[in-house]
Amino acid sequence: MPATLADVLSTVERLWPVAGAEPWDAPGLVTGDPSREVSRVLLAVDAVAATVDEAVTSGSDLMIAHHPLLLRGVTSIAEDRYKGALLARLIRADCALVGAHTNADVVESGTSAVLAERLGLVDAVPIVPDATDAARGLGRVGRLAEPTTLGRLARRLAELLPPTATGVRAAGGFEDAVEVVAVCGGAGDSLLAHEAVRSADAYVTADLRHHPASEAREQAMLGGGPGLLDVSHWASEWLWLDAAARELRDAHPALEVVVSDLRTDPWDFQVVQ
Repeated sequence: MPATLADVLSTVERLWPVAGAEPWDAPGLVTGDPSREVSRVLLAVDAVAATVDEAVTSGSDLMIAHHPLLLRGVTSIAEDRYKGALLARLIRADCALVGAHTNADVVESGTSAVLAERLGLVDAVPIVPDATDAARGLGRVGRLAEPTTLGRLARRLAELLPPTATGVRAAGGFEDAVEVVAVCGGAGDSLLAHEAVRSADAYVTADLRHHPASEAREQAMLGGGPGLLDVSHWASEWLWLDAAARELRDAHPALEVVVSDLRTDPWDFQVVQ
């Protein structure tokens, strides 16, 4: 039997329960009729003009975006505003939109878990375990099967992640020894002071701001702490899409599930001084 949007939503809830989302988050169905049939799904990190166009022109019935389009309140969805224009395009094309954000970060196969696995971390556990399920939670920390250096780990990340204008930024010595690595897909400077991060040799995350990063490095020089590897927010979470697509295909073999290859990182180029 063809899957309905309601069927897929049930699977989305099983894979990435909304109860696991942060209180400020807004995952779930944004637009779409749960009774309509779904045959093609597009997965993307961001619901932006390029990926919405990709969903519509490819005949997708459903777009699942990691980042919610309506994360913060809006007072208008007029079509001279980009969120209104995107929603109108999706509605006219009868393409539903679902967000799976922090609820997809914390599960066993979530964004940080996938990043940790692709880096080759063993025995990785959440940095901040869920209160009711220790296998789930924010971030991951584990050991490399073979120790390396901060510089070589940065190069590995550059090879692993899709290319972006900002690449991989590092704070620490190129030859600093690295065995224990903490990771957090997406913006992760809120975890810089966590003991599991401070006791790691390197911390891989995105969107590190000046003051938190500077303070973490100063503290590391005084009393120990990790080298920092700052990557693109989009790139750090894009790896998860393949894992999410596999889980959806396993649950609904008749569905065509496609991962968008479009780069939705907001930065186009940088000039190195």
